[in-house]
Amino acid sequence: MDPNTFPTKGNLILAKNSLALSRQGYELMDKKRNILIREMMELIDQAKDIQSQIDDTFRTAYAALQKANMEIGIAFVDQISHTVPVEDSIRIKTRIVQQIACTVPIENSIRIKTRSVMGTEIPLVEYDKKAGNTPTYAYYSTKLSLDEAKAAFERVKELSIQLSMIENAAIRLATNIKKTQKRANALKNITIPRYETLTRDITNALEEKEREEFTRLKVIKRMKQNS
Repeated sequence: MDPNTFPTKGNLILAKNSLALSRQGYELMDKKRNILIREMMELIDQAKDIQSQIDDTFRTAYAALQKANMEIGIAFVDQISHTVPVEDSIRIKTRIVQQIACTVPIENSIRIKTRSVMGTEIPLVEYDKKAGNTPTYAYYSTKLSLDEAKAAFERVKELSIQLSMIENAAIRLATNIKKTQKRANALKNITIPRYETLTRDITNALEEKEREEFTRLKVIKRMKQNS
């Protein structure tokens, strides 16, 4: 038997303190959960907006690329796209994407930091836009439509970086929300009821002892008076 459950005044004080601490912990867990949920909902709204921008930018990029193919020829665009080598194992199978993807340089200007939201480490991506402005083909032999397509795909890359950061943050927040919810439920449904029952049982036992002691003293007093 747990000694802390014995009906003593010391154990009653400990049980009340544990009950108060459990209730305070539940309130903190509930506040933390609400803050994380609000943060995640904001990220979801941002992700929807960025995804919409990506879709619009993709349409613009493909339209410009199609125009470039018509103006300077698919063969010439394909030749330009191969000015930057790409490993065969990672070539994009769709030719129209491959034409412009090869002109976009490898991204090495991303820096990843973190920020904390209620104990959750959220990635914070820093992207240097200027690093991607290096020309990868000669402008004198191309048309404006190809430049527009390249700029649009550069914008898609930038938006994709932002979207990946937001989605990663949302996943981490969702994981932490689930953990916080489990802890809050454990406090609410297990720990708090346990200490409430323990406090009530010890209080009842102590009151019963006091009544017994009071009755015993009255009997002793009556016996002395009658003797």
